[in-house]
Amino acid sequence: MIFQAIVYGLVQGIAEFLPISSTAHLILIPYFFHWQDPGLTFDIFLHLGTVVAILTFFIKDWIKIFKDAFRGKSRLLWWIIVASIPAAIVGYFFESKAETTLRAPLLIAATLFVFGVILYAVDRFIGHIKKIKDLGFGKSFLIGLTQAIAIIPGVSRSGATMTGGMLVGLKRKSAARFSFLLATPVMIGATAFKFKDIFEVPKGEWFSGFGLSPGIIAFAIALVSGYLAIKYLLRYLGKGSFTPFVVYRILLAAVIVIFYLLTK
Repeated sequence: MIFQAIVYGLVQGIAEFLPISSTAHLILIPYFFHWQDPGLTFDIFLHLGTVVAILTFFIKDWIKIFKDAFRGKSRLLWWIIVASIPAAIVGYFFESKAETTLRAPLLIAATLFVFGVILYAVDRFIGHIKKIKDLGFGKSFLIGLTQAIAIIPGVSRSGATMTGGMLVGLKRKSAARFSFLLATPVMIGATAFKFKDIFEVPKGEWFSGFGLSPGIIAFAIALVSGYLAIKYLLRYLGKGSFTPFVVYRILLAAVIVIFYLLTK
């Protein structure tokens, strides 16, 4: 269980912020390796790790965003709020459906491939010259719509919003930064919504292994790996393109299809 916690923590931390879909990977791990569902408590700790990672990395940004908003120096806070509305609505009404009927391996393969191709096309053929300060309510809302689509496993919340950001003309790094800022309230809300259920879990299920909670281990690893994923992705996108992530998505989609056919 400790080893599984480490794997889950690394996958959640890295895949949550790279445009490759953490949800898809968390579904595929037990599908490929026949691991048991780690349970609700573990899942909450896992996602809490990436919430703390993104808050830690952007804490100075958020302080400035709030200060500038209430001093009338910037509208970025209001753009983020407007852009968060679609995902909040879709998540409220369709989250349970996404967690049950939309987890089929072939569907994940299809979304990985299709939205990977879309990411490549937007990255390759759309001009990226704008910065976050050039956004308005309309463009922010459009990016928010792409985040709502990411409720489907395999789409990738970061991948969709980065694609949306570049679609409205943002530079790659700016699109990624706005994507992370936009993800923050949604991630906090989704984790908080699930957190109330932790009190319904029998206390005996909270701890296992060598007297340690696998959830706490996964939390720590997701936090550290998530923080590093944000840091180095932003650094990479200062000069690099999204092509390596697109190639990875397509290869993973092919592996899923092959595995499905061989085990059918």
